[in-house]
Amino acid sequence: MREALLSGLAGLCLMGCAEVGHVSRLEVVRSWPAAEANQGVAVDAEHFYVIDDKALGKYAKATGRKVAEWKAPKGSGVIHMNAGVVAGGRLYVAHSNFPAKPDESSLEIFEAATLRPVARHVFERPLGSLTWAIPDREGWLACFAHYRSNSDPAKSRLVRYDADWKVMAVWSFPPELVERFGKYSSSCGGLGLDGLVWVSGHDANELYRLSLPEGGGVARWAGTVPFVSAGQAFAWDPSRPRELYSIQRKTREVILSRLGE
Repeated sequence: MREALLSGLAGLCLMGCAEVGHVSRLEVVRSWPAAEANQGVAVDAEHFYVIDDKALGKYAKATGRKVAEWKAPKGSGVIHMNAGVVAGGRLYVAHSNFPAKPDESSLEIFEAATLRPVARHVFERPLGSLTWAIPDREGWLACFAHYRSNSDPAKSRLVRYDADWKVMAVWSFPPELVERFGKYSSSCGGLGLDGLVWVSGHDANELYRLSLPEGGGVARWAGTVPFVSAGQAFAWDPSRPRELYSIQRKTREVILSRLGE
C-alpha cells in the first residue's frame, strides 16, 4: 500500500504546491447523470469515480458512459463510504460505521482499473468518523467528523499522518467555521492551486479555504468560494488542475466546474 501511495503523490502534490494570486469563482462546465452520486466523486486522467454509501461507479470523462461498477456484497463490512481519491492506480475511499458508536473508520482501497477491492487500512481509536483522506506531503491528511445527531461538530479534527500512519499533527476547525457546518461537519477536502486545503461542508453551496499552522492547533479560515454543489465530496482533477468534480445529491449528477481567472 505504501509503495502505491508514494507513486501517486508527485502529481497530486504539484496541484497543491503551485500558487495563484487570486481566487474568484468556479464556473460550471457540464454535468452527467450518475446513479451513485450520493456521497462524492474522485477523478483521474480518463475517468471519474462516483461514490455511494455501499456502491461505486466508474465513468468515462469523454462520454459520461459507465464502464465499471462495484456493490458491497453481504458481509463485506462496508457501511458508509464518503470521499475518495485516486493515487498510484488505486481508488482510496473514506469509510466509517456512522451513525453507530463507538466510531470505527477505515480507508477502503480498490484497483482503479476494475474497482476490485484490494486492501483496507483500519484506524485504531479514530478521532471520529472518517469523511475524507488525501495524499499530503509523504503521507495523508484526513478528516474525522462529528455530527450533532450523536456528538458535537466542534470535536471534528484534521489529522496529518506520515507514510507509516504515524500521527504528525492534529488541527481543529475554527469555531466560526464549525458554526457554518451547522449540524454536520466537513464532507471533503482537497489541495487547491493556492496551496491551501479546500474543504466542503455537508449541505452549503460553499467551499472553505484553510491554512494549517505547522505542528497542529486551530486551522485558519482563509476565505470562502461559492460552489454549485450542496456540500458532499469533490475532487480536483490531477490532469487539469483548474477543474473540479463534484456531485449534486438531489439530482444524482456529477458536475464539472472550472476555476475562473
